[in-house]
Amino acid sequence: MLQQVVKRNGKRFVLVEEAELKKLRRLAAKAATREAEALPEYPAADAEGNRPAVEYARVSIARKIIRDRAAAGLTQQELARRAGVRQETISRLESGKHSPTVRTVDKIDRVLQAVLRKNRETNKKG
Repeated sequence: MLQQVVKRNGKRFVLVEEAELKKLRRLAAKAATREAEALPEYPAADAEGNRPAVEYARVSIARKIIRDRAAAGLTQQELARRAGVRQETISRLESGKHSPTVRTVDKIDRVLQAVLRKNRETNKKG
């Protein structure tokens, strides 16, 4: 792998060939997909086919966050940093056992949608 380290404004950047970057993105997406395969289970239905609404909503939100985060190629820690919440918050929400506030869901959703939009635009160009 051909790479070059460049320092600019006190920050270090690594330049890699575009083909290598694409390979790294594919590997990251595969890893995120494997992580996403562990989606929380929906609550069981009762004899009449009804499911507990709150638990169902929690799991639905959890599954959406997990899928979008995986598609965006973000770790829980990176998503938390960008959304301005703790990594533990992301972990609890993804477990499907905790109810998020509207504000927290909004922060997380804004980050995920922005990253997914950027990824789509990058893929159209490449």
